[in-house]
Amino acid sequence: MAGLIQDIKLFGEDIPWFQGLREKGMEAFRRQGVPTAKTEAWKYTKPRDLNADDFVMNDSAFLAEFEGAHEEEHSGCCHHHGENCHCHEEGCRCGEEIDVRVDLPFDGYQLHFLNGRFVPVYPVLPRGVEIMTLMEAVVTQEAKPYLGHLVDLEHYPFAALNTAYMEEGVYIRIDRNVKLDKPVILVNHTEADAENLFYNLRNLIVVESGAKAELIEWYNYTGAEKSRYFANVVNEIFVERGAELRHYKMQDEAFKANHVALNMARVRSDGFYDAFCLQRGANIGRNETKVLLKEEQAVAEVNAAYIMHGWATLDTTTDIEHLAPETFSHQLVRGVVGGDAKGVFQGKIHIAKHAVKTEGTQLHKALLLTDTAEIDVKPELEIFADDVKCSHGAASGELDEEILFYMQSRGIGREEAKQILIDAYLDDVINKVADVSVRAWLKDRAGA
Repeated sequence: MAGLIQDIKLFGEDIPWFQGLREKGMEAFRRQGVPTAKTEAWKYTKPRDLNADDFVMNDSAFLAEFEGAHEEEHSGCCHHHGENCHCHEEGCRCGEEIDVRVDLPFDGYQLHFLNGRFVPVYPVLPRGVEIMTLMEAVVTQEAKPYLGHLVDLEHYPFAALNTAYMEEGVYIRIDRNVKLDKPVILVNHTEADAENLFYNLRNLIVVESGAKAELIEWYNYTGAEKSRYFANVVNEIFVERGAELRHYKMQDEAFKANHVALNMARVRSDGFYDAFCLQRGANIGRNETKVLLKEEQAVAEVNAAYIMHGWATLDTTTDIEHLAPETFSHQLVRGVVGGDAKGVFQGKIHIAKHAVKTEGTQLHKALLLTDTAEIDVKPELEIFADDVKCSHGAASGELDEEILFYMQSRGIGREEAKQILIDAYLDDVINKVADVSVRAWLKDRAGA
């Protein structure tokens, strides 16, 4: 645990409410520590490399200097509104200019992080969309009604640690009734010089009543395959009445990397939260999603896919809380596991006592490619109300040798035939991604 608690300079230490939240995070992390094999929520995903003492967290004293320079030199810049900007026409570049934009088969408003640091290059945004750094949102008080309001620090130790060191991240707000024409894309680049790096990202996403938006997270590593680092990510997401957020994630970290992410979403009446995560890389990769369906007619779709070989452990953990009548959730997770790798799925559906006429479904299926691959599954239903419809299921199997033989008899090589069957197996869940261009990109990444 000592390796994850470091004495570094953080911006915002002079803001009482914010620093108080950080201190609560540190206290909660000290009480819990790094999970062990005896920690129920982590018993299948042993955090063997998350308690090391050689991780290095960047000292960010330079951030305070950057903020001051930015305020002085670009005081008229409204990059977070995309309007009336006095320092750019197509984007705001403050501080060191870094060319980080990536080519994707779809357009979007790209924002970039490099080795855990936000790169100050801003897209021009339509009216009614506000994007700023987390620390800007803290200084202007815009973050105060949201930051830390969803995360239970006593039950999520890495989220508590994230809270203790939160500084990097973005605040995104979509105004009431705004329909965003293309996705906001958060590209998290990690490069070869990130060896033993430990970084925390904290993002706030607010979709106001009647608004619609699409958010894409891409964790993209370039460098030696066996680089080792630790990314600790928390997203707090607020979907207001009648709003819609489609949230897609591609996690493709280095083979020895560690990636722990918690997505906390609150959905109000007639709101819709649609999440999909594809995990491919990492030594330990855990994507955890908790959704609070707070009011009637709130809906959540939480789907995922994972594919890995080698020795990796990829963990998909979900917890959907139906806290009001007539709320609806659906989950589908599919995994492909080879080598000595392990896939983990832990899924919980909780139906509160008064949440009648509610529906929750959950299904996990996995494909084992080798005799040494492993799948651990723990589905849970907690039902305290009558007149509800709930179901969960889990299944695992192997590639059908008869189908492989048939394909080979038609001139298709065995490896190609296996890949065709794997792609078809994953299509069932990836096809749930509503955006056609994003869906095609994810399918391509799944087969990369």
